[in-house]
Amino acid sequence: MIDFTGHAFPTLVHGEAGEATPPAGWRPDPAAVSWRLRCHEYDGENADSDYASYFARFLETVDTTRIRDLTIGSWGDPVNDSSATAVKLLADAADRFPALRSLFLGDISYEDSELSWIEQSDVAPLLQAFPELTALRIRGGTKLGLKKVRHASLRTLRIESAGLRSHVVRTVGACELPALEHLELWLGVETQGGSATAADLAPILGGERLPSLRHLGLRNSEIQDEIAAAVASAPVVARLESLDLSMGALTDAGAEALLSGQPLTHLKELDLHHHYLTDAMMDRLRAALPGVDVDLSDGEDPDDDWPYVAASE
Repeated sequence: MIDFTGHAFPTLVHGEAGEATPPAGWRPDPAAVSWRLRCHEYDGENADSDYASYFARFLETVDTTRIRDLTIGSWGDPVNDSSATAVKLLADAADRFPALRSLFLGDISYEDSELSWIEQSDVAPLLQAFPELTALRIRGGTKLGLKKVRHASLRTLRIESAGLRSHVVRTVGACELPALEHLELWLGVETQGGSATAADLAPILGGERLPSLRHLGLRNSEIQDEIAAAVASAPVVARLESLDLSMGALTDAGAEALLSGQPLTHLKELDLHHHYLTDAMMDRLRAALPGVDVDLSDGEDPDDDWPYVAASE
């Protein structure tokens, strides 16, 4: 991955051998590497003081027509600025990115902002501007918006949040995504704005608008038991190859619902890591799903009165 700071090009290369400084005059093939944009309002290394100037510098410096993989990190003050400017600038410049296929919006680490502090915006313009996009990853649920869209090319959609609002979940279910194979939603907790319920997941679990779905992740939820119960009878499960209900407050009640529901033996993988299951229930799961790779790592105390999700801050 190459970081673009706005005052030197390129500044950093991430490879198998770690970080390296390229030789003077070296220029990468824009199509052969992944690019990351990071503009900190407080970062003295940046020649430009605002994201618009920084992004303009990127367009001037790099042949963006060949970029296939783009990651957008901080777009200014990671706590007080939303992604609206970054989204609009990229959507408006869509003709400069005809080869773009993979986009990650919000690559902001805990060193700059907690997950719950990242302010997003309406991301529908990105799907509308890039009809050939195959992968969209979003980190941060605060102020996240989405409109009902039809996108014929998207194969992966991942939204990481400490608190995902119900209207976003319902809108995902209302979108027409015929090519989507991988859907992952981090639902989070109510104290961080998470208002999605198991009922909000009904259109997704029905699967009518997701004919190609093969992986479903409904993760990081404090209502993981209710979600497991809804998944147990969900029509979409029959066509899945992998199911991920990890990172949440799953207890024996939720696992019992899974075991009492439709067969899960067709799955290749069932990810339940970070859970509150008893040893007896874990043994039952392994015995009931002998051909399934069941991840039961990171077990927490089943008797904990205040179960927590993996990412709530």
